[in-house]
Amino acid sequence: MAKKKVGIALIGYAFMGKTHSNAYRNVSAFFPELEVEPEMKVLVGRNADNVARAASEFGWQESSTNFEEVLARPDIDIIDISTPGNQHAPMAIAAAKAGKTVFCEKPLGNTFAEAKSMLDAVESAKVVNMVCFNYRRVPAIALAKRMIENGDLGRIYHFRARYLQDWIADPNFPLVWRLQKEIAGSGTLGDIGAHILDISTFLLGPLTDVCGTTETFVKQRPLQAAATGSEGLSAKASTEMGEVTVDDATAFIGKFQNGAMGVYEATRFAPGRRNFNTFEINGEKGSIAFNFERMNELEYFDASDKADRQGFRTINVNENGQPYAGNYWPAGHGIGYGETFVNTVADLLQAHHTGGETQPNFRDGAYNNLVLETIVNASESRKWEEIPSF
Repeated sequence: MAKKKVGIALIGYAFMGKTHSNAYRNVSAFFPELEVEPEMKVLVGRNADNVARAASEFGWQESSTNFEEVLARPDIDIIDISTPGNQHAPMAIAAAKAGKTVFCEKPLGNTFAEAKSMLDAVESAKVVNMVCFNYRRVPAIALAKRMIENGDLGRIYHFRARYLQDWIADPNFPLVWRLQKEIAGSGTLGDIGAHILDISTFLLGPLTDVCGTTETFVKQRPLQAAATGSEGLSAKASTEMGEVTVDDATAFIGKFQNGAMGVYEATRFAPGRRNFNTFEINGEKGSIAFNFERMNELEYFDASDKADRQGFRTINVNENGQPYAGNYWPAGHGIGYGETFVNTVADLLQAHHTGGETQPNFRDGAYNNLVLETIVNASESRKWEEIPSF
């Protein structure tokens, strides 16, 4: 029996556009149990030549430069927004009003006010909605959540995270859009700090208070030469200079509602650290530790082990029965970064089909924006700030 087709329109064709395209191309092969199948209808971008080239390379049926026309099409069921942050709110609100399922890259908005307006729109329209925090669907992180919920760590005392990159450490790296507040909203804080913040609240629940600081090390950079959309995190510089208007690094601490303490650091100025996304959680019964550069492993310490056998053990998270892992290769054959998006899209398609809840939804995304904004306020006030309710 043929599966029902779900029409996808993807907005954006750069780094995230490529990862999302890869997910739609492959999800049916690895999740054959899905009752629906994505149909890669149209890729949308501003430059007609560049988006047409990307559509051909990524496997889309067609390309377009007109978001409004695509939104009005009855064969489009899901709008996937993978643009720079300043486009998220208007596109998501329009998609919700059009009755589409809305899938949006993180952070949800450039500000909490934007994120809240997006949340209000999807809740008013009663449409399925999801924000793309793909690290939730790393099998090892999903297993960590299962272990915490099972009580394997007991009462949680500490969450400690670092997310380190180095792709702008060169002061001559050009002023790409991620370094411009009017487009990106924030720098390292909203780009990778948002990820470790989301991982922590996914695993441990909400925070109550935060205190932190941000820093911009390089105040001016060469302007970017003409871009094609295929650069990923690379770029070519011109001879003109421009002002960096976002943070290069952040450090913050937080108090969780469950009484645990959170410590976070994020920077794009850590030479040699390409994508060093790590955390450790300590509880009364043991500890777990994760490093995305070894993403198929979870380190586990069980305090109940006999004294002569204690120590961290490595769990290889690629066995049947572990979250998502059984959908891929035989035991011992790991997965990679791209598969985290395949897992995400699988859950998105299932939620679209059933009309049920999914996570993280726009409420989760708006909460993430609220905490990020509170961290900025704390950095400016140089004191603890309570996270408001909404």
